[in-house]
Amino acid sequence: MPAPPRPTSEFFDDLTNALLVLRVQAQRQFRPLGPEVLNRRPGPGPGPWSVGECLEHLNIVGGYFLPTIGARLRRAQERGSKPAPTVKNGFVGARLVADLRVPAAEKPRVTPQRYAPTGTRLTRTVTEVYSRQLDELLSLVLRARQVNANAVRIPNPLFPLLRLRLVDQLEYLVLHLQRHAAQAARVLASQPVAS
Repeated sequence: MPAPPRPTSEFFDDLTNALLVLRVQAQRQFRPLGPEVLNRRPGPGPGPWSVGECLEHLNIVGGYFLPTIGARLRRAQERGSKPAPTVKNGFVGARLVADLRVPAAEKPRVTPQRYAPTGTRLTRTVTEVYSRQLDELLSLVLRARQVNANAVRIPNPLFPLLRLRLVDQLEYLVLHLQRHAAQAARVLASQPVAS
């Protein structure tokens, strides 16, 4: 079920463009928010996350994956890896990416506890960390263009025997960022305008 091979440059251009859109959104929508708005949930109880919790979740996930991706890219560069002409998704990676494309309303997901927001009151630091991680991921995508991203494998913290291709892991991370940034934007739009 893997997607047909795509030109490597086109694949990385798409990821880069998506990340640049997320950076603009982070600067315009999320960075100006104060703690009151960041922590306001759209409904009562522990259900829907606040804007800050959406961003904190993304920061936690980034904290697990970005250092590993950086280390694996460094190893590939040291070995002299060269880019492949096309990007080829792995079977498992393609399924995970396709699954993430299904809207949450159609297929709700349960966040593993390790990646869940902490439940503490969040400060503006959460938006600063989110912005820094977007910049770091942009840098990693740029570096990934220079190696055979089909051959680099990224271990999963929850399932250590699962090692996705770098192309699958990067695509999954970008889709995951888009999904939760859109969730945070919906929460923000549902809040009363501050005077």
